[in-house]
Amino acid sequence: MARVENLSPSIRVLRVGEQVRHILSEILMRGDVHDDVLASHLVSVTEVRMSPDLRHATVFVKPLLGNDEDVVLKALRTHTAFFQREVASRTKLKYAAKIKFLSDESFDQGGHIDRLLRDPKVARDLGEEE
Repeated sequence: MARVENLSPSIRVLRVGEQVRHILSEILMRGDVHDDVLASHLVSVTEVRMSPDLRHATVFVKPLLGNDEDVVLKALRTHTAFFQREVASRTKLKYAAKIKFLSDESFDQGGHIDRLLRDPKVARDLGEEE
């Protein structure tokens, strides 16, 4: 009989992802990275997805109000080695996770869905039925 793989992340993977998110948020909040772009932008770390082996971390970020997103991502990627060292030193993992920064598109998708739901044609269809 074929073994069915559990596709949802384990509690440990989720817990480590949240720990990495807190560490990165703290580094950015305290201004530990010496970068003019990062110093002049508030950056929110919205989610960290860890690979099952905890060797890779995909970090989703969003600058406040979405301003200068490309510039902020470039600055974060420039300092990836610094972030990896800091995360490795603050976590008790066997391996240092490789970090990859991506823009969090979920806010844009949420806004798009909200606009669709407010469309008069859709609102009419969603209205209370008699």
